Amino acid sequence: MRRTIITATTAGLALALAACGGGSTGTTGTATAPAASGGASSAPAAAKTLEGVTIEVAAKWTGPEQANFQKVLDAFQAKTGAKVTYSSTGEDTGAYLGPRIQGGSPPDVAILPQPGLVQQYADAKSLKPLTPEVIKQIDENYTPYWKELGSADGQVYGVLVKAAHKSLVWYRDQAFADAGVQPPATWDELVKAAQTVADSGTPPLSLCGASGWTLTDLFENVYLSTAGPENYTKLSKHEIPWTDPSVTTALEKIAQLTGKKEFLLGGTSGALQTDFPTCVTQVYGQDKAAMVIEADFVGTTAEESGAKLGEEAKYFPFPKAGETAPVVLGGDIAVALKDSKGAMALLEYLASTEGGEVWAKLPGYLSPNRNVSPDNYPSELTKQLAQTIISAGESVRYDMSDLAPSAFGGTDGKGEWKLLQDFVRDPSKIKEIQKSLEAEAAKAWK
Repeated sequence: MRRTIITATTAGLALALAACGGGSTGTTGTATAPAASGGASSAPAAAKTLEGVTIEVAAKWTGPEQANFQKVLDAFQAKTGAKVTYSSTGEDTGAYLGPRIQGGSPPDVAILPQPGLVQQYADAKSLKPLTPEVIKQIDENYTPYWKELGSADGQVYGVLVKAAHKSLVWYRDQAFADAGVQPPATWDELVKAAQTVADSGTPPLSLCGASGWTLTDLFENVYLSTAGPENYTKLSKHEIPWTDPSVTTALEKIAQLTGKKEFLLGGTSGALQTDFPTCVTQVYGQDKAAMVIEADFVGTTAEESGAKLGEEAKYFPFPKAGETAPVVLGGDIAVALKDSKGAMALLEYLASTEGGEVWAKLPGYLSPNRNVSPDNYPSELTKQLAQTIISAGESVRYDMSDLAPSAFGGTDGKGEWKLLQDFVRDPSKIKEIQKSLEAEAAKAWK
């Protein structure tokens, strides 16, 4: 299962501004949520309007993530007088919600880990359209792209409430220092830096090739940068084929990095046998490689491996491979399964700046809400990542494989995951890989 959570905010976070961020963690438990500091949008749901109303919300979160979300729910309860109960879906959201929907007893609100599920549940007539009050919050606080992401067939059903930042490259500071290289800003500089690191005697890249989803993340960043946001959206909907020249360009760029065996720890074979998070421990702790390309949650594994964030474990933004500085996000979308006053009030709150700021003050969270100021975040790491989301504006895009039918974009050993592994195995067969990708996509979207 792909990782889409933000956890790199544990104690001791002190990241240098140019390549990382810093700060400290909060605690999880039952403490009252921090008071919201206000925001640009109008306040949702007047205080104490839902006395006696009970709302059930279901999400996959457990442990610290659940505890922090509970503090957001506590703030909503204090504001409205409603009583909110939380149910964990486990990792398989569909397996949990399916029987409850069929049995006529769904939760009021569900938080979906993949936007593709919005269309699926909308097709099954399981979702309730958002009220004008909720849509007003979305229009004030989100770019049109995020509104479209929560829509199906022209109807708005969902609110993106939590994000994961997938456009990062993590590096081991000592390996860069030994090779005399600086964090690159462009793809050509990245390839040059990789060569310099390799020449110094250290394999530059620990590739998580056994976890196919990490290869989709790599492709998405390069494609967004080289093809641009509009083509990215088209490809994510299969409105242009995978045989398109824009896909060729992206794969050719990737081959400059993954196609050189000396760039990969363990060579091609080793890279394709390395999963996530093993690829991270090979960089931090084992000190076998210099870089790993993956999202903000790499920081947690780096710390668990004994690396101190901001000193040995640092990151730089995914380098520009074309005209666009890529910002690819994962995340979770809240939808209503019951047409109730309580469900819509909770979604209105979650879509608001007020609700986002309560959540942003807690560790392990990034908001896609453009009016949640980065100043709300508890660490320099999350402040900077939040600022990149805001600065990217309309160019931000959601994880493409999570938008695709799971048969193509989300199944181990099949579809895009397998074919990108095949591409790493033999990058000379770009045209053949594109034809296979297109054939698989055509079947999945049929």
